[in-house]
Amino acid sequence: MTHVEDELNSQPECWSRAAEQAAEHAPVLPAPGERVAVVGCGTSYFMAQAVAALREAAGQGETDAFAASEFPYGRAYDRVVALTRSGTTTEVLDLLGRLKGGTRTTAVTADPATPVMSLADEPVVLDYADERSVVQTRFATTALTLLRAHLGLHTEAVVEDARTALGTPLPEGLVDRTQFTFLGRGWTVGLANEAGLKMREAALAWTEAYPAMEYRHGPISITTRTTVTWMFGTAPEGLAEQVRDTGALWIEGTLDPLAELVRAQRLAVAVAAARGLDPDRPRHLTRSVVLAP
Repeated sequence: MTHVEDELNSQPECWSRAAEQAAEHAPVLPAPGERVAVVGCGTSYFMAQAVAALREAAGQGETDAFAASEFPYGRAYDRVVALTRSGTTTEVLDLLGRLKGGTRTTAVTADPATPVMSLADEPVVLDYADERSVVQTRFATTALTLLRAHLGLHTEAVVEDARTALGTPLPEGLVDRTQFTFLGRGWTVGLANEAGLKMREAALAWTEAYPAMEYRHGPISITTRTTVTWMFGTAPEGLAEQVRDTGALWIEGTLDPLAELVRAQRLAVAVAAARGLDPDRPRHLTRSVVLAP
């Protein structure tokens, strides 16, 4: 078993633990009414997108998501939350350093022995969700679960859905497809983006991700009988029929969307195996992006 397989299989337990810790960490997480930006890089950026959409939809306050390298320093925020597994990513550390002494910052990280601990005003350490694989799975979803539970939007049913996602075979013929498109709405757009990234990182697969309604405005033209189109959450009316008419395999997410992401992680590993790739060591990637000064 690869590291990434072992790590993605441990997600139900990690999520339960994070949900239990949400109340403990509440004082350093966004309070209702605060204007908040959530930042990250790669996978963490897509989790930031999900968090921002969830928080704003819950009426907790204006919430934006940015890649750390694209943060708009001219805007005023009450708090910036940085998601960083390694605690060493150059763009995140630069951002926290620039905000130090001004905007209040919280960093959610997996490694307490890294520079982010001193640069962030208030660190939250999820060391039990750290990973050996370069490809992120459990840290990202555990950080999202922590913040989802903080918003009162997590239930034990989500964990049970994750166990179902891990224990149920993937649809027949899925691994043999050559193009994969993931769709989301609201907070699940970030999950769709992350599913696409997992497929590219681990399996070198041709993948795309879109807001579900935007898929009909051009991208559906690439869809053929070799395509999988996978919906995270409830699809817009009529979209499933339009996709099926192209000959593509339509997958309607029936589990909690975060558990559907676990299924997509499993697909990435399965496609990698079918192609003779090592998902623990994706091409040209490292655990953390550290740029030379």
